[in-house]
Amino acid sequence: MLHTMTTRWIGAAGAVACVLAAAGPVSAQPAPVVMAQGLDNPRGMALGPDNAIYVVEAGRGGASGLCLPNPTGPGQRCYGATGAVTRIDAPNVQARVLVGLPSVAVPGGADATGPHDIDFGFDHAFITVGSGGDPALLTPFRQAGVNLGSLLMVSYTGVITPIIDVAAYEASANPDGGLPDSNVYSLDIQTSRGVVTDAGGNSLLQILPDLSVSTLAVFPDRMVPGPGGTPIPMQTVPTSVVEGPDGSLYVGELTGFPFPLGGANVYRVPANGGTPQVVATGFTNIIDIAIGPDGAAYVLEHDINGLATAGSIGRLTRIGPFGDRSEIAAGLLTAPGNVLIGTDNSIYVSVNSTSAGSGQVWRLSR
Repeated sequence: MLHTMTTRWIGAAGAVACVLAAAGPVSAQPAPVVMAQGLDNPRGMALGPDNAIYVVEAGRGGASGLCLPNPTGPGQRCYGATGAVTRIDAPNVQARVLVGLPSVAVPGGADATGPHDIDFGFDHAFITVGSGGDPALLTPFRQAGVNLGSLLMVSYTGVITPIIDVAAYEASANPDGGLPDSNVYSLDIQTSRGVVTDAGGNSLLQILPDLSVSTLAVFPDRMVPGPGGTPIPMQTVPTSVVEGPDGSLYVGELTGFPFPLGGANVYRVPANGGTPQVVATGFTNIIDIAIGPDGAAYVLEHDINGLATAGSIGRLTRIGPFGDRSEIAAGLLTAPGNVLIGTDNSIYVSVNSTSAGSGQVWRLSR
């Protein structure tokens, strides 16, 4: 908590395109403009009530004795209060305005879990702080006052209040009926509620002003070809949510192992919850969806070659209101983490989102 955030409220995004079309031709793009750099695992972004860009940093973990298993390799992810929020006012005009947020990471700080998304509403900022894995493993963290797996509310004077233990909800409700697993990720603050995705729990959750939590949708496993071609169940891993003009909710999936190429979908969920319906296909490892003032949808893929392969070149696809698709910044996005569309249709993307110290936010040209 370093600086004061300006007061006022900003609402959620507006529209979504859901007609499918073949990918359009790729044209040469001007070089991105670096808006911020030196970030630790930058993830979600939002426009603040002061029209500045706020980006959450998942941090770089730490060397404490509070650790979680590493789901992607050997070793452990250990805790440090290194998560943060950075405000961006202009290219390379940046400042960390909130520090000391929970973070866990492997030594060196890569692939951190911590602050994942941010949004504004109800005269506050709200931040999701992920965890990953069985919520029972978070007991030592809770005893130490470390709020992994939670939704935080932050006043514009920097007062942080944990309001929902999303991991605890997964432990008690377990909406998808599988092994308990929670990693709260995307956040959309609307006029009368908040909506979050639990990427670990494969669920879409609603949070009302009275702080009650309920399940809006569950994303079941589906069968896909595994190594050698034998069908195996794959989890959805929902990583993004945005409200459409009809009030429906649009959710993008990262997918779980074996991370098939072209296997990620965009789903539509009724406003009051229900069965997800596929509305766009052919993506790989969707990490975010945003809506522009022009009504176009922007689908961001973290890795177009699949998480099981080396490298992490992403892709940003614009889907127009009539379903036409075009790629933006082709071949330039390394491990992108989030996309934000400004009120003037400017496009911002966080890149190097799984690296400590080399994360950036770019402004892209169309």
